[in-house]
This record gives sequence, structure tokens and C-alpha cells, in this order.
Amino acid sequence: MDGTIQTRDPYVMSKGMKFPKDGHFITGQLRAALRENRYEAKEAQCVLKLVRDEDTVIELGAGIGFMSTLVATRRKIKAVHAFEANPALIPYIRSVHEANELTNAHVTNALLGPRKGSADFYVRNNLLSSSMEPLDSDTPEKVEKVKVEVLNAKQTFKSIGANILIADIEGAEATLLPQLDLTGLRGAMIELHPQYIGPEGVNAVFKAMMDAGLAYYARGSTHKVVCFRRAW
Repeated sequence: MDGTIQTRDPYVMSKGMKFPKDGHFITGQLRAALRENRYEAKEAQCVLKLVRDEDTVIELGAGIGFMSTLVATRRKIKAVHAFEANPALIPYIRSVHEANELTNAHVTNALLGPRKGSADFYVRNNLLSSSMEPLDSDTPEKVEKVKVEVLNAKQTFKSIGANILIADIEGAEATLLPQLDLTGLRGAMIELHPQYIGPEGVNAVFKAMMDAGLAYYARGSTHKVVCFRRAW
């Protein structure tokens, strides 16, 4: 024994990014996926084929802050603006951005919709499975219904001026995306949730992208993670 004291590393490392060890958010399986670079691997592959230096990114559904941190550390973007409905995740996302010394990554606790207001959001014990819609399996012990601010989606997109969209919004993609003006986008990564939206919802997402002049990009897509680009 040389008398030195080993200090516990406060972070889980993933793809060069730091994630604070918070047992409420970074549980066993998630911790392993981060360490082994398996977490959001398909999404990361798609996004890194889309995002370039000087881009402005808007993210709908921020999770633990993985994607916003990835694009802000791997590319010299102007900014990434993440919107997350789950109020419980906001402090952790901000701690991830701070741990990685990011000044161009921003997170807002809000949903986007056709008009300003508020909406119900169902916070589940598994925070990353929380959503705008109740599930048959929900019980008072497993879910808490909270009110979340809704921002006008069109105004928000216009004020941010994003040219890249990242969306993982647990089924809301089928109703929200067709309402938006997406013509200013150069690319988009959408995680589809066919178990919630069905074939009609999947078609609605693809139609919204095609109407905006974006085409399906197979090289960046994997299963439910679909990538769209204006030009290949």
C-alpha cells in the first residue's frame, strides 16, 4: 500500500462524452450500453452522416442529452436546441452539457404543438419510456401525469432557424411532423414508433418529409431509425 487514495470517477464515458453517474438515470443496463458505445448507436450513425460544421440543430425528445451532446462535441455546430417534455430529465441533461463544457447546447422543458398552451405528459418509472399518451399498463404506482408547456411549433422552428431535425418523440412524430414547415431542413433523423402509430402514421412521416423536399437516405437508416436528406 502506498497510501494513495483512489477517487471514484464521477462519469460514465461514451464515445468520448461524459455522463454523470446518477443512479436515478444511469442504471445498470444503460450504464453498460454507454460504456460499450452501444447506446443510441443507430441514431448516432445516422446523425453523424447528417450534421456538419455550422449547422443549427433542433432536437425533439432529448432523453439523457446523448444526441445533443454528440452533435455539439463531434461537429462545430452553431447550436443545438433540445426540447424535452419530461421535467425530471431537464436537470440531468443540463449536467451532461455542463460536464462536457458545452456552451452551444440548450434544453427547454416543453413540447411543440400547433399552438401555445399546455398538455398532459405521462412520466413513468422508466423515464425514457414516458410519453404524451397513456398506456394500458399504466398504474398510479408506475406513472405520474404532469402538465407540460406547449410551444407553437411553427414559431419555434422559425425563430431557431434549424437546418437539421432530430426527433424521438414516442409516437407523436405522426401528428406533429405533418403540421410543420420543414422546407428549411437539409436533413432529418426520425425514430419511428410503428407500435404506436401504425402503417398510416409511418406513411404520414414519410409524406411530411417528401413534401418538404427530403428523400429517404438508406445509408444512414437502420430499421426504425430513418434518415432523410435533401441531397445525397
